[in-house]
Amino acid sequence: MPRNQFQRTIFAFLTVIVTVHAYVFFSLYVLHGDLFMQLTGESSVLAAINAMGGVYMLGRNLPIWTLVLIEFILAFSLEMIMGSPCSFKLASKVFNPKEVHPVLFETSIICATVGLMCPAMSFLATIIYYPFYEGFSFIRLIANWLELMCYNFPFAFFTQLFFIQPFIRTVFKFLFRKDIANRKEEWA
Repeated sequence: MPRNQFQRTIFAFLTVIVTVHAYVFFSLYVLHGDLFMQLTGESSVLAAINAMGGVYMLGRNLPIWTLVLIEFILAFSLEMIMGSPCSFKLASKVFNPKEVHPVLFETSIICATVGLMCPAMSFLATIIYYPFYEGFSFIRLIANWLELMCYNFPFAFFTQLFFIQPFIRTVFKFLFRKDIANRKEEWA
């Protein structure tokens, strides 16, 4: 899909925007929503978060927009440095992109990206959401990381494979339709 570094950056940017919002929603509403409402007595997750003074992150309660911004910066940086380049190399070791159907190759890239990014982002999330007010324990950090990966991996795999990446590829094709048309003319 992306042909050059500019297009790869745009593709990663779009992917991370959608993915970070999906994970924040998943984490706050699906995984922790009931707990937040029980702790505060509020009838909605957003009201519970507001009653708590925000989301606990980096040792203090911060507003949701801060959480989204920090996670976006971390995810985009990690995607550009490790996710995109390494997932393409891993997929290329299994399949030759010139010989295999593009859908199969793109699917292998998505799987490799999830396999790399989920443990890395889960580890970063474990650190930034670690309950430092209880003291620090390396064993607890590792246990929290493994627990978070068990929650995040199925969500990451299925949302990336069936929802996020098809949507981003459609948006990307729309944004770069002239370049894609020129590419098809070159091959014809």
